Amino acid sequence: MMKTITITAILLTAIGLSACKRMNHDMDNEDMGMNLNINYSAAYVVNGQDASVSVIDLSKNVVTETIPLMGNDGKMMMWPHHIYKSPTSNNLSIAIPGTDLSAGHVGGMPNMNGMVTVLDGQKGSMIKNLELPAMNHNAVFSPDGKEIWTSQMETEGKVLVYDAQSYMLKKVINVGKEPAEVTFSANGTKAYVANGGNDNVMVINPITKERVATIPVGDNPVAAWVGQDNKMYVDNEDGQSVSVIDVISNTVVQTIVLGFMPGSVAHNAFKNELWVTDPDNGKVHYWTFNSGTNTWVYGNAFSTGPGAHAIAFTKDGGTAYVTNQLAKNVSVIDASNHTKIKDITVGTKPNGILIINN
Repeated sequence: MMKTITITAILLTAIGLSACKRMNHDMDNEDMGMNLNINYSAAYVVNGQDASVSVIDLSKNVVTETIPLMGNDGKMMMWPHHIYKSPTSNNLSIAIPGTDLSAGHVGGMPNMNGMVTVLDGQKGSMIKNLELPAMNHNAVFSPDGKEIWTSQMETEGKVLVYDAQSYMLKKVINVGKEPAEVTFSANGTKAYVANGGNDNVMVINPITKERVATIPVGDNPVAAWVGQDNKMYVDNEDGQSVSVIDVISNTVVQTIVLGFMPGSVAHNAFKNELWVTDPDNGKVHYWTFNSGTNTWVYGNAFSTGPGAHAIAFTKDGGTAYVTNQLAKNVSVIDASNHTKIKDITVGTKPNGILIINN
């Protein structure tokens, strides 16, 4: 999603509720495909190039299932990306931008469509394929589970809000240029949209859908990753920094200079640490919080694998799972001492990861 990205907005010249209520080729709202029984604690790993989801049993650290992601035409989906879970059901949402973002958020072609696919996380079956007018970066459920929010990565950026039951378009929110990840604060009171083309993060009230604030950050922000400490952590891809946003005041309270292009940021509340992936060097760097100065202080780094990207912690914060996009695997890390337990082979170009505790 760098400054050079160009995505022609032909299909959104007059985007409106009536035009986008339901795309003609959307799948009917019914379970289709697999009928698994994933009733154990698991990590769900999105394999971008293979268009599949690898399911890892956390008690064994082995892949137990592979769920193919197929489009409405019966062909495999193009480059599925990040994955989120509904807070009120087993449903999972996956964004399908249609292009490889593993080398950075640059790309996109004129008239490129995006997609949101919804899976039953326990059965592994596909519930819905929702076609979008333009490419998207992620699709996230609202804190009450009633909506799905997804960005449109265009010069005149938008966030589309869909009903999570009927999949009808409820709202179009105009945001900034080339918006990428849409996220919510831990308390669910605010939504955040990283506008890469404007170097800012837009804050939105999830109830009214009105903009609350626009916060300047670093060069080419990709996402405001949620912290459990009333903070949001913005990875600035071109700026090679992390902007720390205070949820209450809507201000940047610290800028962490990295010296490398970040892949993603993850807050471990149990360890009081901030982890940032370093894809070009195959590492994860971590910071510890200094309560005396109220700032994050650099700790150290450890190796995972080429293309280190997304991080997910177990419920107790004791174990981390890191996707390595260029290694076709997921590294299992002991968070207490930052050592690798093992690598788990998954699909090609794994990116998004989600842990569900059962």
